[in-house]
Amino acid sequence: MLQFATPFEAFLLERGYSLLPRSFKLTGNIVDAAETALNDVAVNALIHDFFIEQDRWQTPFAEAVDSLHALAEEADLVFLTAMPPRHAEVRRRLLDRLTLSYPMISSEEPKGPIVAALHGKRALPLAFVDDMVGNLRSVGEHVPDCALVYLPPDVAIFRFAPDPEPHVLRAQDWAEARGLIETHFRN
Repeated sequence: MLQFATPFEAFLLERGYSLLPRSFKLTGNIVDAAETALNDVAVNALIHDFFIEQDRWQTPFAEAVDSLHALAEEADLVFLTAMPPRHAEVRRRLLDRLTLSYPMISSEEPKGPIVAALHGKRALPLAFVDDMVGNLRSVGEHVPDCALVYLPPDVAIFRFAPDPEPHVLRAQDWAEARGLIETHFRN
């Protein structure tokens, strides 16, 4: 729902670093002015600093806010963000500023068990949208009837992302994701 890669690249540039996508990971692809790759410790520190300032950098994808408001008319929305919980307060303020005051869970744990616990054994349709194949796989393993929607951003590093499993729905943008979810709810 919120852009990460593009704002993170701008954040890096402001600090004298660049993202040179050569694989689907940040470590090894963030470089200094001499194009020397930063190590895990330096990359993790940059990610930490970015999350501290995320409300200054991150913006929603086109049509995300309107699509989520429309979906909220017939569904309970919960944001499940893969981010250290210590940064949740900043994310909460950002979401509220964007009129996205839906519940939010911040966790570094796999998303599947969290979604399964939230949904329980209710006989209601469930959909999960993510840009990370591993998160989709985790939710699919724990909640097999969940509609899984892969919504990758159109950024260079995602050229190296693994493909989702065949049963995962793929959306090009939030309007298409909304349509896929609404269809799932009606079937």
